[in-house]
Amino acid sequence: MKTDVVIVGAGPAGLMLGHLLHRAGISVVILENKSADYVLSRIRAGVLEKVTIDLLDELDLGARMHKEGLAHKGFFLADGDRLIHIDLQALTGHAVMVYGQTEVTRDLMDAAASRGLEVIYEVENVALHDIESDAPHVTFRKDGADHRLDARFIAGCDGFHGPSRQAIPDSAGKAYEKIYPFGWLGILADVPPCADELIYATHDRGFALASMRSMTRSRYYVQVDLSERLEDWPDERIWDELRLRLGPEASERMTTGPSIEKSIAPLRSFVFEPMRHGNLFLAGDAAHIVPPTGAKGLNLASSDVAYLSRALIRFFKDGRRDGIDTYSQTALARVWKSERFSWSLTMLMHRFPEGGDFGRRMQIAELEYIAGSTAARTVIAENYVGLPL
Repeated sequence: MKTDVVIVGAGPAGLMLGHLLHRAGISVVILENKSADYVLSRIRAGVLEKVTIDLLDELDLGARMHKEGLAHKGFFLADGDRLIHIDLQALTGHAVMVYGQTEVTRDLMDAAASRGLEVIYEVENVALHDIESDAPHVTFRKDGADHRLDARFIAGCDGFHGPSRQAIPDSAGKAYEKIYPFGWLGILADVPPCADELIYATHDRGFALASMRSMTRSRYYVQVDLSERLEDWPDERIWDELRLRLGPEASERMTTGPSIEKSIAPLRSFVFEPMRHGNLFLAGDAAHIVPPTGAKGLNLASSDVAYLSRALIRFFKDGRRDGIDTYSQTALARVWKSERFSWSLTMLMHRFPEGGDFGRRMQIAELEYIAGSTAARTVIAENYVGLPL
């Protein structure tokens, strides 16, 4: 088998890249080690910034997003007693879209089948070979048979634990990582949200987030110690903690109900440099992880895909290598700025064991400043809606 580009990973990053290349007439094969149903079962965040919205529209895949998604012109920071409004529309001229990553993936998957984009699910033993040459190839096993797929380039969109980043020699890259000393306990329930916009709350007991998937399905999170177990958090305990941390205004409007999904996710910041080695390119979680506080995970993957698709199209159409040669530098410049924003919002809104009373007073002082400063709120808004490509 032979193709122009092999994409490893059929999450939103891999599918989006595949669509952009396929539309430009570049031959693509996408390999995914999980089943299509498993990929769709992943519960992920759902705040889309302008880059992601524009890419879906560019692919003529934004119709359902615009129909069913919720355009949010702002969000709130809460400090227990009050809500500080970050008016995205007024401060930047842009809004964000609340539309679940699962739905983005579904739209991309459905269109792949109808548009002839080749995706091979449930492959095993994926391995990358000769990535430093002009003829790299990928081997894998499918339905008990071994296969080889030759290509000009390989795009690793296979997440943090995938084989693509592991194929880069240790001497050729460096990882930067921060592990946070807590996780997010998330609950999904078919109840109306407690506010029209997201609420990010800080409290003496820890962080909380009031989010949503629709006007009838809510997603909430509370900060918990990494030693906590799901079985120790029945629904009623989570709702009680949310009422306390989100403050009286949100609590009064909160509708509770049985959970349809619960999970605890650890938080980390991670960047791998460079995002290119030979003719292998990394995109999305294969290259970087952000804490979900800044709503940047899927959106950073989208910007990677935007840069990489343009570079590959320029190579195949015009023979130009400039986009390929500068891909890593260009993508990382935006990655680090997004990492900075996600890190800073995480530091502001969470309780850190080592912070003590002084750290808490600094958080309160910062929120006081944000509440009274248009400039501070503008900085937050510009980063939240997404920095320009």
